[in-house]
Amino acid sequence: MFAVVEILGQQFKVQKNQKLLVNKLDKKEGSKISFENVLLIDNDKEFSLGNPTIDGYFVEAKIIKHLRGDKVIVFKKKRRKGYRVKNGHKQHLSEILIQSISKDTDFDKKVNNKEEILTKRNSKNVQTKKEKLNFESKTLSELKEIAKDKKISGYSSMKKADLIKTINSLN
Repeated sequence: MFAVVEILGQQFKVQKNQKLLVNKLDKKEGSKISFENVLLIDNDKEFSLGNPTIDGYFVEAKIIKHLRGDKVIVFKKKRRKGYRVKNGHKQHLSEILIQSISKDTDFDKKVNNKEEILTKRNSKNVQTKKEKLNFESKTLSELKEIAKDKKISGYSSMKKADLIKTINSLN
């Protein structure tokens, strides 16, 4: 089983009990950390590709130590100008050990609760959304007439989006 996980903006292919060097993490050595941006999961039986991430999966890891990488020499030169600059750079890294790739069992319950709440909210807002769509399909002159009928002051200098907002606020 392996997973592709995003850690600090970089993607890594990870497996259980694998050691990995990543950019320095802000946690202390020996602490556990969880990565929830899982992009791909491949069991021997199933393959899941996220869009962009797979909900409910996470990767747990333990920070073994913080260290610095190999020195990289940066040399700049301009021909015939006498300009030469030599610098070195060592990247700060963290060595982590992947402990598990697992699925959150409570995630399905959370998703179902959120879906129920959203369906309740959406059923209330369905009518208002239809009204808003009707206003967006109308022209500016039609919206000005509606504003005039509803006795909105200053409608003649308003833009279309402002007219829609003020009309919807009165509904």
